[in-house]
Amino acid sequence: MAGFSGHWALAFGLLGNIVSFCVFLAPLPTFYQIYKKKSSEGFQSIPYVVALFSAVLWIYYALLKGNATFIITINSVGCFIETFYIIFYFYYASKKSKVTTTKFLGLVVVCGMGIFCVTHFLMRPSQRPIVVGWICLVFSLCVFIAPLCILRQVVRTKNVEHMPFLLSFFLTISAVMWFFYGLLLKDYNIAIPNVLGFIFGLLQMALYARYRNVDKIMDQKLPEVQKQISVVEEEKNNNHKIIEVYKLSSLLNSDKNGVEATLQTQA
Repeated sequence: MAGFSGHWALAFGLLGNIVSFCVFLAPLPTFYQIYKKKSSEGFQSIPYVVALFSAVLWIYYALLKGNATFIITINSVGCFIETFYIIFYFYYASKKSKVTTTKFLGLVVVCGMGIFCVTHFLMRPSQRPIVVGWICLVFSLCVFIAPLCILRQVVRTKNVEHMPFLLSFFLTISAVMWFFYGLLLKDYNIAIPNVLGFIFGLLQMALYARYRNVDKIMDQKLPEVQKQISVVEEEKNNNHKIIEVYKLSSLLNSDKNGVEATLQTQA
């Protein structure tokens, strides 16, 4: 039975690596938009900073616990990719966004060093994987929650331009794979956060499905709206011309009456 579970854990570990790699690549369309616009306006760096920190923590956890090769491999790749995203974002970000990103990165570095120092120097070796595992659990939840910061904007603007669907989709699939991997290994620090990750992923995709056609509808109605605006503007211009003609006519009549009065006076 243990061998059977081990084979399934191997399968889900491999699938988890493949899908998680797709998760890390999912934001590429977002960064292509940033490259085209030469601006990161509308996009946020928080999900990528949180994902980088989470990947580093998972590597630390895997090294402490041992026998977690799949965790080390995919999170090593994730560290490289998320670092590239942050540098790319920083290059095109506004001054305000750069300051915010720098502060957040500084906070993450301080937290990371604090976690390492506390667990490495103040705890027994047997306690370290447990504590770091719980910390990883919390930050894994943050990785799933981080994209939700854009949901308020999506609901308010009814626009999904800045909510990448591929990221939400692959996060949901990844949550399924890593849940079963953690469950089979009886490592609940891996399994538990992926339950909520699956729920959050479904929520994001539901919002995307709800608002994805709003832009198309607006594009279809735009010519009609522009036509109505043109008609209104034309009517305003015509009314303005009528008023000007009326004023000119009144002025001419006034001048004519004045001339006639002058002539009658001279006569």
